[in-house]
Amino acid sequence: MIKSWMVIGGVAFVVALAANWITPSDRQWFNRLQRPKWLTFEAAIPIIWTVIFICGAWSAYIVWERQPDTNPTWLLMGLYLLLEIVTIAYTPVMFRLRSLHVGTLLGGTGFTICIILAITVLTVSGWAALLLVPYLLWSPIGTYTTWQMIQINPQDA
Repeated sequence: MIKSWMVIGGVAFVVALAANWITPSDRQWFNRLQRPKWLTFEAAIPIIWTVIFICGAWSAYIVWERQPDTNPTWLLMGLYLLLEIVTIAYTPVMFRLRSLHVGTLLGGTGFTICIILAITVLTVSGWAALLLVPYLLWSPIGTYTTWQMIQINPQDA
């Protein structure tokens, strides 16, 4: 029998593979952009997002296990999936369109989805909601950083 953590982990992994949909010219576009002077922790961003995704998957696992095989659980799993898709889409979509505005919009959309998810999940499990807090704390920082980059690189907005 397939366990819930296997499904959640497998789906998360498959969606995360979409982040590799970046061409060298897309990466060159982003790498040439100026960054805010206060952005001294850029090398840590992949580690931060890895922790956030682990917390999100753990949150989804708790919700799944608390309410197995019910329609609300499947709806919540769909919301978790939507959050991951929007979050993963940030890099390849912004890079492909070469638009910091799109990145800012995707960042804000992810934050909004996570607020809705956290409030909804709170009725199922406080721990599951708490595991979404890292996303809620970090996402505005990433979105603000992208918005700041628009101010520094208006030609690439």
